[in-house]
Amino acid sequence: MSVYDCTQPESRDEGIDAAATALSAGGLVVLPTDTVYGIGAAAFDPAAVAALLAAKGRGRQSPPPVLVPAPATVAGLATDVPAAVHTLLETFWPGPLTVICRAQPTLAWDLGDTGGTVALRMPDDEVALALLTRTGPLAVSSANRHGRPAATTVLEAATALGDTVEVYLDGGPSRGGVASTIIDATGPTLRVVRAGALSLDELTAVVPEITDVERPASAEDGAKDGAVGP
Repeated sequence: MSVYDCTQPESRDEGIDAAATALSAGGLVVLPTDTVYGIGAAAFDPAAVAALLAAKGRGRQSPPPVLVPAPATVAGLATDVPAAVHTLLETFWPGPLTVICRAQPTLAWDLGDTGGTVALRMPDDEVALALLTRTGPLAVSSANRHGRPAATTVLEAATALGDTVEVYLDGGPSRGGVASTIIDATGPTLRVVRAGALSLDELTAVVPEITDVERPASAEDGAKDGAVGP
């Protein structure tokens, strides 16, 4: 495994190159986000996604969310996206908001037992966005073993995941440390299914009809169909 200091411009570019190469070959990478560190795989590589779940000690019942480089990517990955969701994305992306939508049925991917849904987020982190711009959508889950706290440093991630990950991108300590808030947009109303970095008050100030904070955030809380992510 290789670790790259992405707090320095010269080694950041080298690290992003190495991570993009590893992902294209089916490998796993650890990357910083604005919440906690994530472990990522190419979203359209089923074997790589399976390796990601195995590295975490999780099964297909816990499909990873997908990180995207721009809001425009949502149209290619999700369908029947409510207007209220677009309002939320305009306000909170990039940022700590994950939205569960109906997945485009023609996509050639296998994220696990998703029930036809996909959880999407655009992180507010320069390193993560630079990598996503190179690779396109990535399946990304929190960088920890099942049942353990999410990593907030690259050392914590490496201690948990070891050589199951080919490339580690060190962006310094996580700025947030709290997982993203997850909203389910697949039903008749928008529901918060994981409380996180964004509060209900912040969300309802933009879209008043959001309801139902069901439980407090933690690194291993799940959303609809088991989605767990940074």
